[in-house]
Amino acid sequence: MKILVTGGAGLLGRDCCEVLAGRHEIIAPSWEELDISEPDQVEAWVARFHPEAILNCAAFTQVDLCESEREQAVQANVIGPRNLAVSAARHGARLVHFSTDYVFDGQKPPPEPYQEDDATGPLSWYGRTKLESEMVVRSTAPRHLICRTSWLYGRHGSSFLKKILTLALSPAIPELKVVDDQFGSPTWSRRVAEQVARLLEAGGQGLYHASAEGYCTWYELAQVFLKLLGAPKTIRPCPTWAYPTPAVRPGNAILENRRLKEEGLNLMRPWQEDLAEFVAAWGEELIREAAG
Repeated sequence: MKILVTGGAGLLGRDCCEVLAGRHEIIAPSWEELDISEPDQVEAWVARFHPEAILNCAAFTQVDLCESEREQAVQANVIGPRNLAVSAARHGARLVHFSTDYVFDGQKPPPEPYQEDDATGPLSWYGRTKLESEMVVRSTAPRHLICRTSWLYGRHGSSFLKKILTLALSPAIPELKVVDDQFGSPTWSRRVAEQVARLLEAGGQGLYHASAEGYCTWYELAQVFLKLLGAPKTIRPCPTWAYPTPAVRPGNAILENRRLKEEGLNLMRPWQEDLAEFVAAWGEELIREAAG
């Protein structure tokens, strides 16, 4: 299968390219080569490469910055996917698009999860742009696959785990305070890439949730992660109100992989298992990187 990957240098994009390259023909232009907010550039790449599938890993994911850089968020998260959807429809390609738990308001009582057909209600500008991107893809690209995931971490790009590790290794910071009343499923980008490959090869279409099984709070995640790394640090739980941010986060970001399970396609594993495998593979490198 010929697959055009946008955002291939990012957290999720790098893993998608690595997973798919072993069995498909992949082309992943850099942002300088392909700005998805420019329709002429998108059309030129799709017309030249004639991909059977387009995998959109490009997005403006800095949630707090989206609140102040709203137009930039719209260009990356709405206009870009629209351009890809138009070209995908024109050339008969499948469009794979990634979305997020931020499309929900998080008002369900944990641990009740959100399923694919639950009502949406984003609380932040980032969430609003990602929900709009879903609507654009559904209405414009007849052959589409939308994959919602949550609390993403990986070897590449930035993540909560990398930030926590950097703070934990700093002697100038005696203890950490981490939010303990937001619930979600920490999800390894490598596993999402493998899940998307499975969906592509199985002909999956429509909307799927693909996040790790199980759930925890940010505080619990930080504790487990640093313990696995052998990087002890005093961590104290705190409520969301004690750690204000520009963007409002959903209190419950737990996603249920219902459709994957119904169709016998679920590759997602318990978050603790994936985190342990991730640390075993990359822990030493992560520590060196965080230590500067």
